[in-house]
Amino acid sequence: MQIALSNKPPKESLELSFITHMPANSKLFKMLEKAGFNLKEGTTYLDVHHNILYVASRSLCSEDLKISAAKAIQSIQKSSFMTLFIALEQYQDQLDVAALAEGLILGDYYFSQYKHESQKHQERKLFIDYSGSMHTKHHLEEILHEVDMICRNVNLVRDIVNTPPQDYYPYIMALDAKYFAKRDGLECKILGEHLMQEMGMHALLSVGRASVHESQLIHLTYRSENPKVKIVLLGKGLTYDSGGLSLKSSDSMVSMKCDKAGGSAVLGVMCTLKALGLECEVHGIIGAVENMIGGNAYKPDDVLRAKNGMTIEVKNTDAEGRLVLADCLCYAQDEIEDFDYIFDFATLTGASIVALGGQTIAVMGHNDTLKEKINTAASQSGELVGFLPYNRYFEHDLDSEIADMVNTASSRSGGAITASLFLDRFIKDENKKKWLHFDMAGPAYSQKAWGYNPYGASGAGVRLIVQFLKNIAQKSL
Repeated sequence: MQIALSNKPPKESLELSFITHMPANSKLFKMLEKAGFNLKEGTTYLDVHHNILYVASRSLCSEDLKISAAKAIQSIQKSSFMTLFIALEQYQDQLDVAALAEGLILGDYYFSQYKHESQKHQERKLFIDYSGSMHTKHHLEEILHEVDMICRNVNLVRDIVNTPPQDYYPYIMALDAKYFAKRDGLECKILGEHLMQEMGMHALLSVGRASVHESQLIHLTYRSENPKVKIVLLGKGLTYDSGGLSLKSSDSMVSMKCDKAGGSAVLGVMCTLKALGLECEVHGIIGAVENMIGGNAYKPDDVLRAKNGMTIEVKNTDAEGRLVLADCLCYAQDEIEDFDYIFDFATLTGASIVALGGQTIAVMGHNDTLKEKINTAASQSGELVGFLPYNRYFEHDLDSEIADMVNTASSRSGGAITASLFLDRFIKDENKKKWLHFDMAGPAYSQKAWGYNPYGASGAGVRLIVQFLKNIAQKSL
């Protein structure tokens, strides 16, 4: 979706009209009622005689507008209409232009890379008639530029996560990181297995041992001239997860290309920073690994030694993401000094979906004030977060009789929390209050469309963290 400003509607374009209420005696009400149109959110009606696409919206508030805009664009994806316009004057400046653009861009996404040419997705254009708006053209252009940059990188993440594992493996993720670094002026460091072996990152290396694809540690860095905050973002980059020798069922293995969503979200954030000119220093660290089976695969009963020397008894090779993140957390704290925050992102547990549903990121950590800042950024960005509490009764569920810890608790109850507590053991005491864990197993990938998110990858996490960084840079929190 390309969005531009105009002072008049282009020829042969389709007008987009949002309906939040209809006076019962109005001519419009009678016409739409006769056509079967109702005010249920996302209902659309195409008036081909007047070239108007009507869409029902609960209100013109941000999230309602995003969803309705997405439903509108999706309703004409198979039509011949390629150009739309909307007049701000019609809404007396009550229309949230940023939400409108975000809903349209994210709603227009369709992953067609593997489709036959005749089924390729064609990008539409929207012209916003600003002639009757109180806002200046320059102000609206700034809004649209920011939204476009963020949404394009959300869609980039969707593309990466949706790409099948035969075409997207750790080396390809590292190549992408190098490309983005060169394009966006980022520093880029890639560690292969030899260097990670020298650094003692045996937990991460064990997970990828049976794959034909070499594991990669990716470290991207963005520095503005006057950074107001220094943050470390870590992502689980399991380009495919078979479960290892604790093999997943055949049904559960379908969609496991999505296990790179955490690492992909970190890539998406890093690609956005320069375009928005955010005043911060951000380190993006991704453990890119493939968890496969083979004669040299790591096994239940193995004892692994992480980078910090802690030993881990393997109870389940499908609890692999936390092993990758453990070494990434150790690397980050050893290599990066004086950071303000350290966040990790992972499609880590199905238990987070059971706890909070399929649309919500589960957030855990020790700092309630920091959680409030994330909650504020979530409300502003439109992403959903929920907070799961730690308690003393889970702490010993990860103890091992023969090692420092096990990689998964014996009980399935509180699985998202115990997984987070495993990671907590790799956070140094001085960094406990700086750290949050984001379990994005629910919203990162879905087998059905929801809101303005399509089937498949949603690009979860990008808008949330970009908004958090904007808030910090603007000192609005």
